[in-house]
Amino acid sequence: MKRSYQVLLLILLVLALDQALKIYIKTTFCYNQDVPILGLQWARLHFVENEGMAFGITFGWEYGKLLLSVFRILMVAALIWYLRMLLAARAPLGFLYSVGLITAGAIGNIIDSAFYGLIFTESPYHDCVPARLVPPGQGYGTFLHGKVVDMFYFPIAWIRMPEWLPRIGGEEWLFFSPIFNVADASITIGVLAILLFQRRFFREELTAHPHQSPAESPSPEVAEESAEEQPLLPPADDTNKEKSLSDD
Repeated sequence: MKRSYQVLLLILLVLALDQALKIYIKTTFCYNQDVPILGLQWARLHFVENEGMAFGITFGWEYGKLLLSVFRILMVAALIWYLRMLLAARAPLGFLYSVGLITAGAIGNIIDSAFYGLIFTESPYHDCVPARLVPPGQGYGTFLHGKVVDMFYFPIAWIRMPEWLPRIGGEEWLFFSPIFNVADASITIGVLAILLFQRRFFREELTAHPHQSPAESPSPEVAEESAEEQPLLPPADDTNKEKSLSDD
């Protein structure tokens, strides 16, 4: 399979999983409904919505939501352009996958912001009434003013700060408190993979493809230094050649 098809397939798979789970949660859960995952108390599905960035970060002013939606669209356009450049330069596949995960996550949250307000009814805070799909334009909001659906919640443990710590001594802190979705997780995994494995991506690519393309070839300075390090071969012995010819 072509590298471009592999990256496209990865993006489509993340988007399909992200949107399928969001639509299921939005249309079957009440707001703030909480269900354990496989009976585990520290892994839960907890339905909330947010108007901001990943993990519930928000802008608290009137045009913040619109600005954020426009920023997301511009970021996705830049990521797609960057992916095309990486594919043309035959960048390492692991690096392509990482950028693809970031792109898929950004697109997933854009879909919520752009369209959910148009096609879903409101999920009320106090009444247990799951949202319904409605004809476009009859939802709870307008274009680019939808809310992002979050559902993954992992309240792993409460940590009590030591009493001797200044200001925060004796306070309790929940690890891990953010509520997020598949798109958020995809962005986080992509970013962490680049930060942790970038050198390995490119090292493995050079090992797998020793004959580099011009775009991947070392700079003239590096090539010159490598040439200087190579031992010089002794000149060929022309006398032996002439002797061999005379014997014949």
